Amino acid sequence: MELVNLTLDEFDKYSRNHPLKSFVQTPQMGEIRKSKGWEVFYLALKDKDEIKGATMLVSHPKFLGKKEFYAPRGVLVDYKDEDLTKTFLLKLKDYVKQNNGFMLRIDPYVIYKQRDINGEVVPNGIDNSNLVSLFHNLGFVKSKNDEQLKWLYILDLDGKTEDDILKGMNKNTRNIIRKTLKNNIKLRKLNHDELSLLEKITDETGQRRGFASKDLKYYEQMDNLFKDEVIYVIAEINLKEYISSLSEQLETEKNRLNKLSDNLANEGKKKEIKVTIDSLTKKIDKANELIKTDGEDLILSGAMFMAYGDELVYLFCGNYKKYMEFNAQYFIQWQMIKYAIDHNFKRYNFYGISGIFDKNDPSYGIYEFKKGFGGNVVELLGDYELGLGFTYKLYNFLKGVKK
Repeated sequence: MELVNLTLDEFDKYSRNHPLKSFVQTPQMGEIRKSKGWEVFYLALKDKDEIKGATMLVSHPKFLGKKEFYAPRGVLVDYKDEDLTKTFLLKLKDYVKQNNGFMLRIDPYVIYKQRDINGEVVPNGIDNSNLVSLFHNLGFVKSKNDEQLKWLYILDLDGKTEDDILKGMNKNTRNIIRKTLKNNIKLRKLNHDELSLLEKITDETGQRRGFASKDLKYYEQMDNLFKDEVIYVIAEINLKEYISSLSEQLETEKNRLNKLSDNLANEGKKKEIKVTIDSLTKKIDKANELIKTDGEDLILSGAMFMAYGDELVYLFCGNYKKYMEFNAQYFIQWQMIKYAIDHNFKRYNFYGISGIFDKNDPSYGIYEFKKGFGGNVVELLGDYELGLGFTYKLYNFLKGVKK
């Protein structure tokens, strides 16, 4: 078997049909890397004319003129065949050596240990510890930092209906979704010229929550490269329609209250209905105030999705703090889950979580939000690196001294 170069089209065809495909391991993301100064290579392990494995490999100068090589969400190979995996990685090691490299990093889209909704290891579930041993035997070590996400939260959609998904949700999440459906919130796809609307939302969210948001150039570049595979949406509401809906609900509750007799047995129901009437009245009053200050039409929330392979991936989102009470992000998730079912995606990938399941941890809220929709925690193998020669040793030594 030999390592050969593939054309961009040859690699794209192979990668799209591989079981471990990911949008991160695509020519489009290769173009993103190129725009940031990386070199991009498409390589395959061939046995005669048959491709046994392939990867997009990117590199850039990292230390003393030597290059770091990286296969984002790669390599694409049958990891159940350990001999094949070993051969491919050794061939890549030689390739890196021959091309002025001192480090090779990989982070396969492969589960490490199967976990349940609570992050607990599933007894007798998937366990790829053997691959960790294989990597170690080849000289790879676990990277101290994972460039791609190691912990994901994924909702299995294969063979499931909307009702199945709703039944599998946390009761609170299901109730919030049903309330949002009564509020006449609308979901709308953004076209290329409207992407600044999403940038504005995510920028406000990033400033509020202390993270760096993506800029407009990124959204436009992804849109140009992935075309229909990248989806940008916003949740909007017309406050007059919202008030009309609330008013109908209010009249319904008032009629319910009027039909109840003064019998003591009805006191509990009356109290409950009065609380609902009070809540609806306050919402109507607040909506009328918002019309005066913000206008009739509001953009509540926005998000970015990637529709690639077997999964719909929820990448980024943002919410205006002023409008959080509308719970538009729940509405967006449910509408996009339905979209994924309608378009035969097997998985809805909520993307990153911290992997920390302590309720006192600051990141727990993100996990709790995603957990409410059902699904399971997914732990991937993570980022492994192979150092080559004295340069790698010196690099790690100086990095340690700097720390």
